Amino acid sequence: MFWRIQIAAIALLAAGAAIGTPIGLWGLPPAQPRPDAEAEIRAVLSAQVEAWNRGDVAAFMQGYWKSDSTEFVSARGVTQGWQALFDRYRQVYPDQKAMGQLSFANLQIHAVCADAAYAVGEFRLVREKDQPAGVFTLYFRKFDMGWRIVVDHTTAFPAPAAPQG
Repeated sequence: MFWRIQIAAIALLAAGAAIGTPIGLWGLPPAQPRPDAEAEIRAVLSAQVEAWNRGDVAAFMQGYWKSDSTEFVSARGVTQGWQALFDRYRQVYPDQKAMGQLSFANLQIHAVCADAAYAVGEFRLVREKDQPAGVFTLYFRKFDMGWRIVVDHTTAFPAPAAPQG
């Protein structure tokens, strides 16, 4: 079903391009994103990195929409809801040593409309015994309290093979 929606959206965009008229999703004119959206989203992500690096999962979670509809997707499956995601983070990362130091690289922000955007980038954790890394796509929505992540799809790269010897 979702692929049919994607095909319809692409067809509408192509039709708009062919006649010289921009057409957004569902055949409506595209909304113009606010010029400061990228800076605001980068600020949310920067605040998350700072919170993570001081071991503050609660502050890190402020970047997510506090809703039962918030989703986190990874190789382990889908976590549904802000509270479930918060609990997952606290379980997987019980202390600052487990959290390590987080950094983002190759971050790209793409505005979809005035109140929706997505970010694509790479993450790296530096910890005492390993340095897990991977890629992510974060879907943001603009709320009264600012930009928040509504869907986080994070994929870790496979761990390097242990040296044999």
